Amino acid sequence: MLVILGFLMVAAFMYLILTKRATPVVALTLVPVAFGLFAGAGLGIGDMITDGIKTLAPTAALLFFAIIFFGIMIDVGLFDPLVRGILRVVRNDPMKLVLGTAILAMVVSLDGDGSTTFIIVTSALLPLYLKLGVSPVILTVVAGLANGTMNIIPWGGPTVRAASALGISPSDVFVPMVPSMVAGLVIVLAFAVHLGIMERRRIGALVYEPELVATGGGGSTSKGGNGEKNGTGGKSGTGGAGESGQFFDGLDPKRPTLRPKLLWFNATLTVALLVVLVMDILPIPVLFMIAASIALTVNFPRVKEQGEAISRHSSSIVSVVAMVLAAAVLTGVFQGTGMVEAMAEWLLNVIPSAMGPYLAVITGVLSMPLTFFMTNDAFYFGILPVLTETAGTYGIEPVEMARAAITGQPVHLQSPLVPAILLLVTLAGVSLADHHKKVLWRAAIVSLTMLVVGVALGQIPFG
Repeated sequence: MLVILGFLMVAAFMYLILTKRATPVVALTLVPVAFGLFAGAGLGIGDMITDGIKTLAPTAALLFFAIIFFGIMIDVGLFDPLVRGILRVVRNDPMKLVLGTAILAMVVSLDGDGSTTFIIVTSALLPLYLKLGVSPVILTVVAGLANGTMNIIPWGGPTVRAASALGISPSDVFVPMVPSMVAGLVIVLAFAVHLGIMERRRIGALVYEPELVATGGGGSTSKGGNGEKNGTGGKSGTGGAGESGQFFDGLDPKRPTLRPKLLWFNATLTVALLVVLVMDILPIPVLFMIAASIALTVNFPRVKEQGEAISRHSSSIVSVVAMVLAAAVLTGVFQGTGMVEAMAEWLLNVIPSAMGPYLAVITGVLSMPLTFFMTNDAFYFGILPVLTETAGTYGIEPVEMARAAITGQPVHLQSPLVPAILLLVTLAGVSLADHHKKVLWRAAIVSLTMLVVGVALGQIPFG
C-alpha cells in the first residue's frame, strides 16, 4: 500500500506541476499532506513536517542571503566594468563577441537567477549582435549553455533541491563537483569559440563603431545574421537601448545604487567569499549571512537604504525560500510514513542486480531527459529520493547520487518548462525551435562531460 501511495503521490505532484494547475509551493504542501493522511500518519504528520523544516532551515538561510548578496553586487555596479570591457574588446571580431557573451553570462550567473542573467546579457549585447549582423540565436545558445552549467552553484536551485530532498548539506554536493563544473565551462567556451568562428566566416569582419559602446547606437532597424528584424532589442524595458540612448537598461550607468568608489572593496569581498566557500571552512549559509551583512553595511550605511536594498530582491527571496520550506512537507512525509523505504524496496526487486552498482551514473544520464521533460521540483523531490534509497543497498551514498543528479542541468535549462529560457528567446527575438536545434546536443555534451569528470575524480561512483 505504501508503494502505491508513494508513486501516486509523486504522480499527483508531477501532474499538478507540469500542467501548471498548482504552484510548486502549493503542490509541495497539499499533496504530501493528503497522501500522508491516507497513509495513516494522523496527527503525527505535524512532527514529520517539523522535522523536515528543521532539516531544510539552513538551506533556506543560504538562499535568502545569497540572493541578497549577489543582488547587491549587481545593484552597486560590480559587474558593470566587465560588461563595458567586453564591449570594447570584441571590436571587429564575431568570435570575440560570442566568447564575451559566454564569459559575461558565466559571471552574472553567480547571482543564481537565470532571468536576471538573461536580462543583463541581452540588454548589454543584443543591440551589438543586431547592429553588426551576428545571429541572435548564437547569443541564446551560448548564454543558455553558460547559465545551465553555472546553475549547479548551491544558491542556483538544483543543488539545493537535491540536497534538500536527501537531507544533506549543499556544500557536500557542490564543492567536490567544482572540477566538473569547470570542465563544463571549458566546453561551453570551446563551443562559443567555434560558433564565433563560424559567424566570422559567414559574415566576415564586423564594422566596429566606437560610439556604439557609449550611446547604444540603436539597432532598431538592423537585421540579425538570421535575417530577423529586431523586434525586441530596441525597446526600452525589454533589454535594448531605451529612449534615453543608454546602451543597456539592465545595467543603467546612472542608477542611484551605484557605488563606484567601493568597486575594489566589493570585488575583494566577492572573491574572498568564493575562495572561503570552496575551502569549506564554514557552512555556506553562515558565509553568505556574514558577506551579505558586510555588503549591506558598507554599501548602504543608512538603515532605510538597507531596507530598500533587501526589498528590491524580495520577490526572488520569497518565491525561492517558500519553495524550500514547502519542500520540507514532501520530504518529511516521504520519510516519516516510510514511503521512501517501501518504494526503494520495490525498485530493488525490479532493477536487475547487475545494474545496481551503476545507479549513480544511470541517474546522471537520466537526469538529462527527465529534467528536460519535467521540472526540477518533480525530479529532485519525486524521483531522486526513490533512486537514492535503492542505490543505498549497493553502497552508494546519497551525496554521490545528488552529485550525479545535478549534471543534467545544462540540458534542463533549455526546457520550455523553464521560464528563464522563454524570457531569453523572447528578448533575443528568436524562436524556441531555432534555439533547440543548436543548443540541445551541445548541452548534452556539456552534461556528459561533467558526469565523466565526476566519475574520473571519484566524486560519482561507477561500479
